[in-house]
Amino acid sequence: MTYRLVIFDFDGTLADTFPWFVGVLDEVADRFNFQRLAKGDIESFRGCDARELLKAHKVPLWKVPIIARYVKKRMAADTDRLSLFAGVDDLLRGLSERKIRVALASSNSYDNITAILGPERAALFDDYECGVSLFGKAAKLRKIVNRSGLDTRDAICIGDEIRDIAAARDAKIAFGAVSWGYTRAEALAAHEPDALFATMDEILEKILDPRRFATSTSS
Repeated sequence: MTYRLVIFDFDGTLADTFPWFVGVLDEVADRFNFQRLAKGDIESFRGCDARELLKAHKVPLWKVPIIARYVKKRMAADTDRLSLFAGVDDLLRGLSERKIRVALASSNSYDNITAILGPERAALFDDYECGVSLFGKAAKLRKIVNRSGLDTRDAICIGDEIRDIAAARDAKIAFGAVSWGYTRAEALAAHEPDALFATMDEILEKILDPRRFATSTSS
């Protein structure tokens, strides 16, 4: 079947924010009194899911929303230094031109996202659910699907984290993982997404020809 709704994550999927995040992590750790991430542990960090990381760094769940608000506020001061991955323009325009609905679900703020996207790209999205809690994305995905008037079978979520896979499954929609984000490709593949994309072009190609999904995770 052909997907008629594509719901993107933002950080690590469309926007190259991981280097910025690593750059402010020590500051955030010191401010909120949790264990710093050793520079040599960055690659292992990219193989874990969010709950494992919080446990490893002794961050209580009650503190997560406070930390997230601070990080979003901190990013707001740096949006002019952040950019999208190459190929995002062609991907978004290619989907829009073919009348495929495009939405965005992210824990980042609407203001940060639209500042990084810029007005022309931001206008290509049909729907937004921003400020999603770290583990609350499934409900937001369901809201986007409901507002679209489409069936869950018509939708696919595309993201870069293990928690994104869990959210899509909870919302009963397909999931495509990208190999260039916060989580390493092999860690994502272990959770058996419906597709594992190596390039932006591949997303558009496979959305337009879903028969190619059968070989996505092994390509």
